[in-house]
Amino acid sequence: MKRASLTEFEIEEEGLKLRICRSDENKGNGAQIAPGYTAMPAYAPAPAAVPAPAPAEKPEEEEKGIVIIKSPMVGTFYRAPSPDSPAFVKEGDVVNNDSPVCIIEAMKVMNEIPAELSGEIKQILVENGDSVEYGQPLFKVKQP
Repeated sequence: MKRASLTEFEIEEEGLKLRICRSDENKGNGAQIAPGYTAMPAYAPAPAAVPAPAPAEKPEEEEKGIVIIKSPMVGTFYRAPSPDSPAFVKEGDVVNNDSPVCIIEAMKVMNEIPAELSGEIKQILVENGDSVEYGQPLFKVKQP
């Protein structure tokens, strides 16, 4: 603040209001928080109300023998090793334990994800280029 010759700075964002004043008489650090507001660390995201998704209603017969391949990490889901390459798998393909099913990019590293089970790909649950979370369902596989 001294270098920029500022005596006062105020910012308000998502329920946080911070006002910093600098003066020669004030021997403290000059930080003030406006009444009615609570200080939050800059790295903490503002709380957001996210409605929980409604449980899917499916007949039990449809789900028998179906196993879900879930994301082992947070990242970006890719169906193919490069934009001009064919997808690793498509619905109806048969996979085994070592068959790669997708790539998840995390921190600029391309992680090839194996099926780790045998069966037929029944449904691809994520679109190419989507962000995925840890444990998010990616594929439905019908096991023999």
